[in-house]
Amino acid sequence: MEILQTTLTCALTRWSPGLGDNHPVGWLTVLVYLAAGIASVRAALRRGRDGEERTERRFWWIAAAVLLFLAVNKQLDLQSLLTMVARCHAVLAGWYDERRGIQKVFIGLVAGGGVAAIVLGALILRGILDRIWLALAGLAFVCSFVVIRAASFHDMDGLLGSVAMGMKVNWLLELPGPLLVLAVALRRGRARQAG
Repeated sequence: MEILQTTLTCALTRWSPGLGDNHPVGWLTVLVYLAAGIASVRAALRRGRDGEERTERRFWWIAAAVLLFLAVNKQLDLQSLLTMVARCHAVLAGWYDERRGIQKVFIGLVAGGGVAAIVLGALILRGILDRIWLALAGLAFVCSFVVIRAASFHDMDGLLGSVAMGMKVNWLLELPGPLLVLAVALRRGRARQAG
């Protein structure tokens, strides 16, 4: 318990909330997250309460919660707090010098977990998968991206900070997921409520 308290104290003294991506494209990303979250709420509200409609309704509420959290997280930079907690724990527990290997394993586990989440989600949502599979894939992609970014793997940081087509690779990788959810949510939000 003492190492947990020491780790949290260390992390909170080295991290402070602030704007994580104070750039026009960073703010555009926040707006895309918000739009996708709001569209997901609308899609949820348009679903009925019976059978497959109830399952789809739950999916859209979960998608809305995740996307609205990510909109807030985009500028509060909460993943930096997670990174700082891990860094402080690594130093205090004496495994900081081995962090590169641990980060590689972590990214592999996240990638595997993302694939497993898609497969599990597809099984659970199989009755409505034809309606929401692109949104599910977009959600899984963006969540995996955010977790990997939080790992602060220096090779990954170098890639995310690089520029392609005049934009940071970070933006090119972060935007497709919520845009997919937004597109599907808008279509499902316009669909008439059944039952």
